[in-house]
Amino acid sequence: MAISAKQVKELREKTGAGMMDCKKALTECDGDLDKAVDWLREKGISKAAKKEGRIAAEGLTRVAVDGNIGVVVEVNSETDFVSKNDQLLTLLDTITNAVLNNKPANNEEVLAISTPNGTIEELITNATATIGEKITLRRFVVVEKTDEEIFGSYMHMGGTISALVVMKGGNDEVAKEMAMQVASMNPTYISQKDVPAEVVEHERALQQQIMAADPAMASKPEKVLAGILNGKVSKHFKDQCLMDQEYFKDPKEKVANFLKANKAEVVTFVRFQAGEGIEKREENFAEEVMAQIKG
Repeated sequence: MAISAKQVKELREKTGAGMMDCKKALTECDGDLDKAVDWLREKGISKAAKKEGRIAAEGLTRVAVDGNIGVVVEVNSETDFVSKNDQLLTLLDTITNAVLNNKPANNEEVLAISTPNGTIEELITNATATIGEKITLRRFVVVEKTDEEIFGSYMHMGGTISALVVMKGGNDEVAKEMAMQVASMNPTYISQKDVPAEVVEHERALQQQIMAADPAMASKPEKVLAGILNGKVSKHFKDQCLMDQEYFKDPKEKVANFLKANKAEVVTFVRFQAGEGIEKREENFAEEVMAQIKG
């Protein structure tokens, strides 16, 4: 089948592999993107798990807490300099407060919320017209905790990243430390027991294929191979699991040990990084915008 330039571009952004390698991977996998990612990893060309979260759009996030309710919100703009616009910052705060006070179920409900200056949808439309760039509400999450639990929140670089943690035990300081840990180290799961079985099995199958292609593994006994396989799978998920990560303030200490010392337990967490997972705009887009401004 014919492989399009768009498919190659998407695979490159996911894996960081070269254009020809991406084209070959897609050809070998009949255009299946997920299979092509695995193909590149099997060949040692890509470390996809570390590339999938690359930033591909501009915007800002916000985290806010009121009593037992916490929210994280993301609003996108087209360029970085617009993400610092005062009108956009005010709009983001308005949306965040609206979500916090109304606990909507989806984006449509957020857009319908009324404010003294119109609905959220109208405010976004007005901001788009005034600023001259498309402004969008991308996503939000509402988190509720019990009276016995603690919120920890952290916003990095004015909203490039926002994190919210719910914790049992410990104190406010420890909860904020965990929010900073989540923001800086970007875990996917709390612990390895939280990794879905199908995700573990997918990684196990992939590692088996990699080992089968390694001549150094050919002479090893089955029992040894099983141990190596388990170790490789565990290592793959190590950085993705909060409990297994190095504590960001002291790399010699594990997060699990830090929490144990403070008699604390992380119940859940949310992390938004502005633009993650969105396809990048064309590289010359910003130059075109600047040319329009100067012209």
